Amino acid sequence: MNGDRAQLVENAPGLARLAAGMWWRAAKWGMGASVRTGTRLARAAADPILAAAVVAELGTQMREYARDLLGITELDERVRQLMPPDQDGNSSNGVVAESVGLRVRGALLLRAAAEVDPEEHAHPAYARILTELAPDEGRILRLLATEGAQPSVDIRAANLIGVGSQLVGAGLNMIGAQAGCRHREQVPAYLNNLERLGLIRFSREPLDDPIAYQVLEAQPEVMDVIKGTSRAKPKQRSIHLTPFGRDFCQVCLPLDTAEVEALTSDTQP
Repeated sequence: MNGDRAQLVENAPGLARLAAGMWWRAAKWGMGASVRTGTRLARAAADPILAAAVVAELGTQMREYARDLLGITELDERVRQLMPPDQDGNSSNGVVAESVGLRVRGALLLRAAAEVDPEEHAHPAYARILTELAPDEGRILRLLATEGAQPSVDIRAANLIGVGSQLVGAGLNMIGAQAGCRHREQVPAYLNNLERLGLIRFSREPLDDPIAYQVLEAQPEVMDVIKGTSRAKPKQRSIHLTPFGRDFCQVCLPLDTAEVEALTSDTQP
């Protein structure tokens, strides 16, 4: 183990040169990152225990940033040559590097949160969320963003003795029709997916508009459930955008039809 640490310290200058070259080409990090790297390696040289963690951390960082920012695939082999092998021929610091690398990414995240940036950036999850939405789910989000929370009802069958009830129809609503969904039979699945993504929430509290529930309970689908249930008892509920969902709609969804046409005109075949 002491030999490995000595080799790590000995190879630190080589890793420093790789790190300096990589960060020089990554304009985002610039000179500040190179200075930080040199400082940390200088400190590590005086502390063999610290050296193992620092050099392993640098190896992980360089591989990640090379792949993500620079596309230097051969850097893996160059870094591997500078890392001491264990008895099985693998990096003796593989587990340490992975653990330290995750902490480095966490530290970078916290540092970015502390930086003063006049530009507003969209949440990094928004791009992924757009790939996990069906077109009808976009229509549902647009409805909730423009028209507000929507009513829903649970239909319960009251017991004969007047205590307790059984749920026979859950979350009945008019969202499919109101949003213009093409596959209305899929609305329950759409709503579950939107909740999974953190964009909507189901509330047990009713809306303040009693007429909305009168209209909902007069819908054929709801009437069929009520008529087919002995001692049916509707429970008023509601469906809302979450704060995260509202921001997602503001950032990602053009709510005006004219804007949709303008933004997609160049992509039409």
